[in-house]
Amino acid sequence: MTDTWQTIFDEYLIHQHDFDTEPFFITAKEIKKATNNLEPRILCKQDTRESRPQIFQENNLFILPVKNGKYAIVRGEGYVDIPPVDDKQEKHKSLLDYRLDTAHVGNSEMQYLDFAYATSLIRSVMDDDSLVLTIRGRKYTPPFSFKVGNQWLETRSVQTEVDAGYEGRSQVVLVEAKNSRTTNTIIRQLFYPYRQWTEHTDKPISSIFFEKNNDEYNIWHFVFDNPDDYNSIRLLKSGKYIITGVES
Repeated sequence: MTDTWQTIFDEYLIHQHDFDTEPFFITAKEIKKATNNLEPRILCKQDTRESRPQIFQENNLFILPVKNGKYAIVRGEGYVDIPPVDDKQEKHKSLLDYRLDTAHVGNSEMQYLDFAYATSLIRSVMDDDSLVLTIRGRKYTPPFSFKVGNQWLETRSVQTEVDAGYEGRSQVVLVEAKNSRTTNTIIRQLFYPYRQWTEHTDKPISSIFFEKNNDEYNIWHFVFDNPDDYNSIRLLKSGKYIITGVES
């Protein structure tokens, strides 16, 4: 992918662009034209700092979708750290009084997340026994604008995916789930769904990064201090849990 993006930069003279003034916008059609029809969605999937092509890393760049088939290459910090959970492991006793046989078949992040919800771990961590599953899957964002670094972007109809979203009496919780150790992630995966659902509810929205690691369930609770600022993300708390009970 590194050589491919070098070709794209050469084709459109992106090296000469002043990223301190504004992002560089590029379309899926332009990417295909420069790469002999390689898939733009794959080339633009840069979910961690390390997965960025070398030319992005060297110039402190990252890429964001701004509409279906259009992207912005931005200079600045596009990622947030997912730090190790240093707190002592906590035990969560399932509120179920029976074993979930089907929950132990497979190893997908969705399965682990559903198990954590079924045993009431998610409700316990969020201190909200009213949370119910109301959001899942892919949707397109409404139009919204936001600040990234010292620049503003406008987006519309960007496809987002939420692994699970829960609504309670007084809050909404959105979850991005992984089943492997992650040290950082692109803020977009948390920010775009957050902004999307602020358009539909006045309830406070929390963003959860969820990870299953062996028998441990690791949870990071993020908030955005300013809904208009991509970089206003803040880690509120984190924890690691073992689920115990007859179902485990």
